[in-house]
Order: sequence, then C-alpha cells, then structure tokens
Amino acid sequence: MADLYSTLGVARGADEATIKKAYRKLAKELHPDRNTDNPKAAARFSEVTSAYDLLMDKDKRAQYDRGEIDEQGNPKMPFGFGGQRGGGPGGFRATRGAPGDAFDFGDAAAADFGDIFEGIFGGSRRQQQGSGGFGGFGGFGARARPQKGADVAYRLGIEFDDAAALKPQRITLQSGKTIDLKISAEAVSGTPMRLAGQGEQGPGGPGDATVNIEVKPHRFFTRDGDDVRLDLPIRLDEAVLGARVRVPTVEGAVMMTIPEGSTSGKVLRLKGRGFHKRGGGRGDQLVTLMVDVPAQDESLRQFVENWTGDDQRNPRANLGV
Repeated sequence: MADLYSTLGVARGADEATIKKAYRKLAKELHPDRNTDNPKAAARFSEVTSAYDLLMDKDKRAQYDRGEIDEQGNPKMPFGFGGQRGGGPGGFRATRGAPGDAFDFGDAAAADFGDIFEGIFGGSRRQQQGSGGFGGFGGFGARARPQKGADVAYRLGIEFDDAAALKPQRITLQSGKTIDLKISAEAVSGTPMRLAGQGEQGPGGPGDATVNIEVKPHRFFTRDGDDVRLDLPIRLDEAVLGARVRVPTVEGAVMMTIPEGSTSGKVLRLKGRGFHKRGGGRGDQLVTLMVDVPAQDESLRQFVENWTGDDQRNPRANLGV
C-alpha cells in the first residue's frame, strides 16, 4: 500500500477535518455500489477506508508517523536491526537511536533480550522465555500478536417501510460475497451493525465490517420517534357521518373507523403499526384526519349558502381572535 497520506491525497500534518473531508469525497466516488462494473474502484475504496481508519486513530497515527508501524498497522522491525559484528569474538551489536547508543550481546550477562523487547511486543520476559527464548530472528514474529486485517465500513440505504418492519436486506460485500442482513431496531435508530470477520484479510485473520443504516424518506409517511405519522384526506360526508376507510400502513392497508362528526386535525391511533423499539415492542401509527372539500362544487356551495344551522361557535376562539 502507498503512503497513507498519499492514498487520501492530503499532506502530512493534515488535521482531522481535512482527512475526513478527503475521505468522504473519495468514498463517495469509489463506493462499490456506484462502481459495480469496476473492481479496481472496490480495491481503491478498501485502501482509502483502511488509510482513513488508521489516520483517524490518534495513537496509531502517531506510531505511523514515527515509523513504528506500517500502512497495515503492523509493527516494523525494531531498532533498524542490521547484523553488525562487534564487541569481541562472537559479539553482536544492535544499534538504536544515535550512533554509539548500543547494546553488546556478546556476553550473556551483559543484557537480557526479554528486558529489551518486553515493551515492544507487549509480552512479559517469562512469556518470551516460555515460547522458546530468543531463538534467532524467527523468534521476533512469534512474540508479536499478528495484526488483523482492516475493518470495512458500509452505508446501506433501505426503504422506510422495510426499516419500520425490520425486513432483512440482501447486500453484497466488498469481497463479492452476498448475505441476507437481519436488521435490528438499534441499527435503524443509528447504531452501526458489526459483522465479525467480514473485513479485509490480515496476518492475524480478517477484520470486521460495520454497516450504517440510512432510512430513505417516504412520500407520505414520516417518523416521530418510534411512531409513524400519516395525514389522511377524507371526504366531507365521511367526516360528518362517520365511515370505515382503508388506510395505508408500513405493512399494508388496514380498515379504520372514522368517528361521526370528525374534523380536520383529529388524530386517530393504529396501535403497533410503527417502528420496532430498542427494548422490545413497537410504536403506533398516528393518523391525522384532513377533511378534503372539493373546489368549485356548485351543489355544496348552494347547500352551505342555504344552510340555516344554529351553529354560532367561533372555532378560532382559542387563538385569541
């Protein structure tokens, strides 16, 4: 992999905002969903995501800038080892830092490799000795925990109805593998879903994948917490006399009773027809009645003009007018 900063097209020392802006631009251009016929774009998307994940981790970025880890996040060979002889017969000298700052391992009593490598590979001296001691250069890799592959992030847009009903979604991963993803209430509410072992392959096994759910807007439903809201047009006669009407829900139409004498703004409740809740159960569908009066209906106009009802109420009294 190329230098992480070059991969994202930013300069070394770039701040987090600059890195994030560069990543979003590249991720949008290279996302597999937009490049189904371009495998090179998928590979580039993976590189960009891996670079972004490492550089946004402050500790790992500092290690990378100091040359302690490579682009995959794997530890590099410590101290810049070179087989420089010195210190008498059989002596071995490994230099670290400035010239002259050296350790002479010609005499077993001079130093203990366990002390030196303990802080690098995270294991105790006893653990290192138990794994076979120093044992030549091959012993180094055995003491360092192999690095897993990079995690991969996906964004999945799903239909409003499917999100409310938690319908499984079929997705194709960067590897080309297709899975049926079981959606959770937490995921629909914004918590990323983690797919163990579905990330990039690494020396220590594959990383994970995360899926962020984005619920698409609906043409007449809106979400209100765990509830679904709907403005329902009804005729004047249905409002005055009452009626049984078909009402759409996220899982198909149902019959609902409109009470006699209903007015615009009256809210009716369909229980259990909303979004699934995090702790179990389900929200409701709130139906707001909207009396729809036909325009330029002459018979209705004549009826109102000749209506001699005794209704002298002021329906705007609560508004102070």
